[in-house]
Amino acid sequence: MASDEIILETKDLVAGYIPGVDILNGCNVYVGKGELVGIIGPNGAGKSTLLKAIFGQVNIRSGSVTLGGEEITGLQADKLVSKGVGMVPQNNNVFPSLTIEENLEMGVYQRPKRYRERIDFVTNLFPELGKRLKQRAGSLSGGERQMVAMSRALMMDPSVLLLDEPSAGLSPVRQDETFINVAQINRAGVSVMIVEQNARRALQICDRGYVLDQGRDAYTGSGRTLMSDPKVIELYLGTLATDHSTTSSAPVVGG
Repeated sequence: MASDEIILETKDLVAGYIPGVDILNGCNVYVGKGELVGIIGPNGAGKSTLLKAIFGQVNIRSGSVTLGGEEITGLQADKLVSKGVGMVPQNNNVFPSLTIEENLEMGVYQRPKRYRERIDFVTNLFPELGKRLKQRAGSLSGGERQMVAMSRALMMDPSVLLLDEPSAGLSPVRQDETFINVAQINRAGVSVMIVEQNARRALQICDRGYVLDQGRDAYTGSGRTLMSDPKVIELYLGTLATDHSTTSSAPVVGG
């Protein structure tokens, strides 16, 4: 259950990859303790850039990022991990030549003494992993790799987990499994911010959502509210609905 305590917050965030070209243009979002927050919107809206800016991978021109009230703006990824920010990128998120167990060991390299405690946590959360620890990650399906990637990020016991398009490229069945896993992680007490192209499915599991447009938070509300909001449907559904027609017959917002 989410509380009123804010775990992660961005204020007036302006950021971009190239000098003079801003992708984020004053973005304001937050994640409360225990919350599952979805970030949706059209392609190019700045969704993935937002996560990368939070995680120190994009130049922040102005604005701030705070974690539990402490400013973490522009910190490097290794420092953010040690402070409690977990990140699962969309691509290249496992070491395919390593076993599942070795991938999990990599996740806790900063605090190796916590390995046994944390591997017990993730294998209790995902018992299937516990049975296959010696299997190489490269032999896993896309959905299974996502499970390993999320588990590796959980090895450092993050206070917030950032997920960048975890369902991208997966079959509908594997997409459903991934969303179930995300909800399960959240129920285990981890605050989550998820960027998703499958917006309708993401909003179904989210406490709250933000619609990003042109690098700003255009709309916010509960997942259910956004799914039924006429403005959101009109502005972000119409021309984008066909982009996902092969994976879902249900309405989808953004990409």
